[in-house]
Amino acid sequence: MPHDGHDHSHDAPPDDGWKHTGVRVIPAGSLDTNTAQTPGMNRAAAINFARVGAQKIWAGTVNIHAGAKTGVHHHGALESVIYVVSGRARMRWGERLEFVAEAGPGDFIYVPPYVPHQEINAKDDETLACVLVRSDNEAVVVNLDIEPVEKPEGVLWIDPIHKG
Repeated sequence: MPHDGHDHSHDAPPDDGWKHTGVRVIPAGSLDTNTAQTPGMNRAAAINFARVGAQKIWAGTVNIHAGAKTGVHHHGALESVIYVVSGRARMRWGERLEFVAEAGPGDFIYVPPYVPHQEINAKDDETLACVLVRSDNEAVVVNLDIEPVEKPEGVLWIDPIHKG
């Protein structure tokens, strides 16, 4: 076996040969809504420490009703990735929510640690459905009381790798 600088060794499989401690499939109907919430959205946990023993990630779904917006919040030191399944997400962020961008089905949204943000369903006739992944197994949510600016500045993403 060629040496590629990575440690491919692992502990011996547990007594059950990974049967119940290996891959886990979490059925759609069994997500846990007993997780940290923000007004205006419904979060449901699929993957976390309590459910599957996840050490470094949290994953679940978030749904925002047609025309609704969430309260302003951040997720502490955690990084978040949002994948838009259906609908149109309008994200506002900044100390006074002075920036805005939109995302649609198939788009990914990255939210760095401590960034105050608000998710808005940009459609009045369709639920915004997303998959959410965070960089720790706990669902840290800090709800904030911020007075947003009236007209946020639109921000387009600039790819630092594929410029042009």
